[in-house]
Amino acid sequence: MTTFDDPQRAYELDRAHVFHSWSAQQQISPMTVSRAEGSFLWDGDGHKYLDFTSQLVFTNLGHQHPRIVEAIQRQAGELCTIAPAHANGARSEAARLIAERTPGDLDHVFFTNGGADANEHAVRMARLHTGRHKVLARYRSYHGGSHLAINLTGDPRRWPNDHATDGVVHFFGPFLYRSAFSATTEAEECERALEHLEQVIALEGPSTIAAIVLESIPGTAGIMVPPPGYLAGVRELCDRFGIVLIADEVMSGFGRAGRWFAIDHAGVVPDLLTFAKGVNSGYVPLGGVAISDAIYATFADRAYPGGLTYSGHPLACAAAVATIEAMEDEGVVRHATRLGEDVFGPGLRDIAARHEWIGEVRGVGAFWAIELVRDRESREPLAPYGGSSPEMAAVLAAAKSRGLLPFANFNRIHVVPPLNITENHARVGLQILDEALHEAARPR
Repeated sequence: MTTFDDPQRAYELDRAHVFHSWSAQQQISPMTVSRAEGSFLWDGDGHKYLDFTSQLVFTNLGHQHPRIVEAIQRQAGELCTIAPAHANGARSEAARLIAERTPGDLDHVFFTNGGADANEHAVRMARLHTGRHKVLARYRSYHGGSHLAINLTGDPRRWPNDHATDGVVHFFGPFLYRSAFSATTEAEECERALEHLEQVIALEGPSTIAAIVLESIPGTAGIMVPPPGYLAGVRELCDRFGIVLIADEVMSGFGRAGRWFAIDHAGVVPDLLTFAKGVNSGYVPLGGVAISDAIYATFADRAYPGGLTYSGHPLACAAAVATIEAMEDEGVVRHATRLGEDVFGPGLRDIAARHEWIGEVRGVGAFWAIELVRDRESREPLAPYGGSSPEMAAVLAAAKSRGLLPFANFNRIHVVPPLNITENHARVGLQILDEALHEAARPR
């Protein structure tokens, strides 16, 4: 029987045969991971790292959580797989648990394989429900790597894939630190961002717009928590013009923002809500769309023209059931809230007070970003939009050399560890980040 415990062989076979995403294939040297447990992982040379990335912000319950592993093993012994036309216990229970936690009347769940296809199907549902085609999505966003999802995306990964043929129109969302509206307060930013969105709707033609797609809190694009009233204002615009509101909770959902869903902070109910990642800590690929009663009714007696071979896969859904039950039993959402209020918020602001490179700290729960700048006055990013820089590389290398695996995007470092990380380990990670910034900023 083939085993997978030789890290050198794993690396050699990877370089010989594996095609990596978002990468120039000959320019990368991926780290081999030999094992992982809780908030830690080990590379092929045995070096231990505190995982401040949750990988791609999905291991919300950390690595090898025993309840999730056991649930997958038990399900594999009972029913490994079945076609989605058939009811099965794991999928039915996962749908119930998800529907109990989604806001409002989002009581029906269409399961997908991940977040990108969840967003693709949500847009398809909105278009069929409204009979319209255009979709509005914000700049500084990420909605997935599949064809429509990457066109919805508002960051540079869209550019090589976007031919402006998919009916997507982008607009500016609120981001006070780099305001597109010359705002000086959160209230001004909110008001002007909503005025801008209303103008885009008017100029594009309300009768042509099927949906507005928003990450409740933009994740990869910068963890920009919307100002109070913004999401409620978007909801009002959607109601006024008959537009479907799609909340992308792929990254921000399932406790990441200190609520079951980030949109709960705003008290807003979308028409469709997409999820993935944290629903089962990424142990088996799973995503989905939570559907309101009104949109469900559109397809009550009319076939929905879409599906996936592995929709509601039993192993993935068993992992979701175990994840949600463990989150409840272990108080994970409350713990994430406390981490934000007592550890990450105060700790990151304290670090910012000591480092001229830090222009802003922002976040909630276990979902934080620090904006690194060359100059606080000009706010010039420490790395260009869509790129990196020697300074950013130095920060990341210094953190990794001290045993911290950091998450970086352009000129930002995101603090996004597992939601069940201990307060002590969270503080250790912040201390390492502080030391890494000191080392990288030291004159050469």
